[in-house]
Amino acid sequence: MPHERIYFVYIIASKPQGTLYIGVTSDIYRRMIEHRDGRGSAFTRKYKIHTLMWFETFTDIQAAIQREKSLKLWPRAWKVNLIERDNPHWQDLFVAMAGPDTGPATI
Repeated sequence: MPHERIYFVYIIASKPQGTLYIGVTSDIYRRMIEHRDGRGSAFTRKYKIHTLMWFETFTDIQAAIQREKSLKLWPRAWKVNLIERDNPHWQDLFVAMAGPDTGPATI
């Protein structure tokens, strides 16, 4: 049976209630390391956006890309509500996902 690929649509933030960034990836672990190391994008590097606040998984890349595009059009308040519905304390989900050795972002 072929391995089903999983795609992630994610929201990262500079801090609780801070600047937000929405992205899509097939490897959330690698992508978060890139963001945390300042290699994610010029925007995330400039505004020090590297804390994983929310994500959703998809098995269809087109559905993931469409979700990313839709979220980017949402008003900020809707994005904040989406985060706070599942992550009311704005915890770094990457630390929970990758383990305590990842520690806080260094940027």
